[in-house]
Amino acid sequence: MRLVVQGSAINYSHLAHIHQLCSTSVQFVQTAQHAYYLANQPTIQPAIQAFCAEHHIDCTYVQDAQTIQKFGLCVMDMDSTLISIECIDEIADMVGIKPQVAAITERAMLGELDFAQSLRERVALLKGLKESDLMRVLNERLSLNPGATELIATCKKNNITTLLVSGGFTFFADRVKAMLGLDYAVSNTLEIIDGKLTGNILGRIVDAQTKANELIQLRDKLGLTAAQTIAIGDGANDLKMMTAAGIGIAYHAKPVVQAQATYALNYVGLDGVISLLTT
Repeated sequence: MRLVVQGSAINYSHLAHIHQLCSTSVQFVQTAQHAYYLANQPTIQPAIQAFCAEHHIDCTYVQDAQTIQKFGLCVMDMDSTLISIECIDEIADMVGIKPQVAAITERAMLGELDFAQSLRERVALLKGLKESDLMRVLNERLSLNPGATELIATCKKNNITTLLVSGGFTFFADRVKAMLGLDYAVSNTLEIIDGKLTGNILGRIVDAQTKANELIQLRDKLGLTAAQTIAIGDGANDLKMMTAAGIGIAYHAKPVVQAQATYALNYVGLDGVISLLTT
């Protein structure tokens, strides 16, 4: 294994202390501006993990065989993963009900509520909202998370197919797909009649199982194995697709997701995924 540590908080004293805890003569190699790895780590050291958590440093033990060149598909959640907001919460803010909707969103992401049912309840509260309000959220509030552009550029460079699969909405997902140049995007469709939301969702709901199914279907279409796939998410409804992937990466995720993910990134941007898989 290799130990990968990264984060803007890292300084020389941190690296020196981690090196001492490793009890090894192998030196850290810098892989990015704030990312380093230490090769030939036979075991996971809880003391190092505790030290890094205390100092807000991402610390991960990565299998040597897992390098960016070995993967062919990267599947990503959208809200709070590729982008910095939960779109439905920001839409709700337009009609003054963000606290109510955000509370439901939080419970769904923690895995306390059935996602499909919670989504129907939240969308029903948006009935009558204007389509122009969705555009305001897009223009005024939606931004890519740090490192998203770099991650997708690296995927393209390494011929990795990219798929956005979201429990959010096509109104935003299609635009994020275009912004980043993603290969595919799958999400839910809000019913809009005469320029207003009806409070309904058209067609099937993209839930946790749908996310996993989309990953598997595209993986098989591309002729890849499970080991050649990456899934990145932050909420409980991402767990099934993360389990279906060769590696599941929890990005600034809920505790239930971090506990079940292969790797977790809590402090760095999405470009931290690149550092995890670089030697």
